[in-house]
Amino acid sequence: MIESLEKIKNEALQSIDEVTDENSLNNVKSKYMGKKSVFSEIMSKMGSLSNEERKEVGSKSNEVRASITEALDNKLKSIKDEELNKKLEGDKIDITLPSKKIRKGTRHPLTIVREEIEDLFISMGYDVVSGPEVETDNYCFEMLNLPKGHPARDAQDSFYITDEMLLRTHTSPVQIRSMLANEEKKPFKLICPGKTYRRDDDDATHSHQFSQVEGLVVGENISLSDLKGTLELFAKKMFGEDRKIRFRSSFFPFTEPSYEVDVSCFKCNEKGCNICKGTGWIEILGCGMVHPNVLENCGFDHTKYQGFAFGVGIERVASLKYGVTNMRDYFTNDYRFLRNFDRKEI
Repeated sequence: MIESLEKIKNEALQSIDEVTDENSLNNVKSKYMGKKSVFSEIMSKMGSLSNEERKEVGSKSNEVRASITEALDNKLKSIKDEELNKKLEGDKIDITLPSKKIRKGTRHPLTIVREEIEDLFISMGYDVVSGPEVETDNYCFEMLNLPKGHPARDAQDSFYITDEMLLRTHTSPVQIRSMLANEEKKPFKLICPGKTYRRDDDDATHSHQFSQVEGLVVGENISLSDLKGTLELFAKKMFGEDRKIRFRSSFFPFTEPSYEVDVSCFKCNEKGCNICKGTGWIEILGCGMVHPNVLENCGFDHTKYQGFAFGVGIERVASLKYGVTNMRDYFTNDYRFLRNFDRKEI
């Protein structure tokens, strides 16, 4: 048996050395180490041997098995390495060829403007807060002094989900939630950036979805001059240090008095041009002093506390800053449009 085992080892090693592919190697392994191989047949007869013979044959069989197994493993590794090298050679990249410029995305202009506004107000001590886009009628209208039957509550202007739930038409409900959460009724300053929704026909200047940043300040001895100073700083930051603002009387149910705010045209310096339609001024936002009813609804004593609020459309500011004439461009994700804002300094 010793001679037979040595013969099997020599034949197996020679066959392993001659194969050139994995399939042939598996056939060799099956022939010499499989269940029906001569090696297995010899192993099956070990029970009939004496103890001394069994020890000698067992030692030899272990040597043969180890030699063949090692040879099989080494050959398989050699075949795999050769296949990999051939593949790498075939897939070799010619680094001398000219490369193609990779088009990279940029931050969206609305994101740029929103972050600029947030940074400005954070530097002034404001908190940035957010809230749900699906709101209750109570938070969206009732608490903001908009009674039943008010035109702003018309289903033609709002996306109602149920009689009491709708997509928010402004971010003011976030202000209401923040005031109600302020259990100690302490003075505060906050802004609420976010998406809002109103029924509208989408065109170059309108969209059913748009973004707002609303601000709210509540405290003792808050006056209209505080509001004006805040908005002057905002206008200079967003449109240039030479900008001026003016207030025009308006009406909003949640503020009294209420104003529309214009900024002096940054293109013509009030001389009149196509951007300001010859007036020298551009409307940018609405604002006013918080209505006493709104304060009382949220648990603030209106005889002790006053406040001011304002709201600005992010698309409006971005269009004026970047000269975007078609609002639909903001929602197309067209690289040709977005690449204009790559590292653009304002």
